[in-house]
Amino acid sequence: MTDAGKSTATPSYQPDTRRKPTLSREDWNTRYRATDSLWGAKPNRAFVAEVEDLAPGRALDLGAGQGRNALWLAERGWNVRALDLSDVAIDRARQAADTLGLSDRFEAEAVDLRSHVPEARRYDLVAMIYFHIPAADLAPVLKRAAAAVAEGGTFLLVGHDLSNLTEGYGGPQSPDFLYTAQQVSDAIGEELKVERAERIARPVSTDAGERTAYDCLVRAHRR
Repeated sequence: MTDAGKSTATPSYQPDTRRKPTLSREDWNTRYRATDSLWGAKPNRAFVAEVEDLAPGRALDLGAGQGRNALWLAERGWNVRALDLSDVAIDRARQAADTLGLSDRFEAEAVDLRSHVPEARRYDLVAMIYFHIPAADLAPVLKRAAAAVAEGGTFLLVGHDLSNLTEGYGGPQSPDFLYTAQQVSDAIGEELKVERAERIARPVSTDAGERTAYDCLVRAHRR
């Protein structure tokens, strides 16, 4: 369940600032069917900056969309499991893995992460990139994601910050679907050691010129 434009400063997909949050599988499938590439093919810039120096291992991408971040990991030797609510997105991720010759280390499945329980302490990297669901459902998902991090492994979340609603551009237009780095840290802090938790600015190119979106970034590891 991703909800952000491309991470580069010149995205081809422009977020609709009036967009209501999307939750159902069919809503997401409809959005993915409407375009060949909803978020673009390149991985998220903040994601790359945080994980490019990690040694390849097992990775879990929660809310993977069409797999732009998961495929980037697989290309660099990671064994990746990509999960998303939309089966349209997951089918496209599998097709991309086949085209790139990555099927031997890329697994994708359509699941509802509000109920899915990942294997505990299995993954060297657990990523949640623009994963937005109602606040009441988010904390349990975060806790299960943190529990999936292996010894010495890394947890990374990048998402639209709550402040983006009033100060930034794009993203979900409901505070119930937004959060802060502190809220994420509070949810995973008993399970992992938080290394970085902050708001970051992301440039977005629009027809009216460059705008600024505000994201939150949380990186943690298992002690």
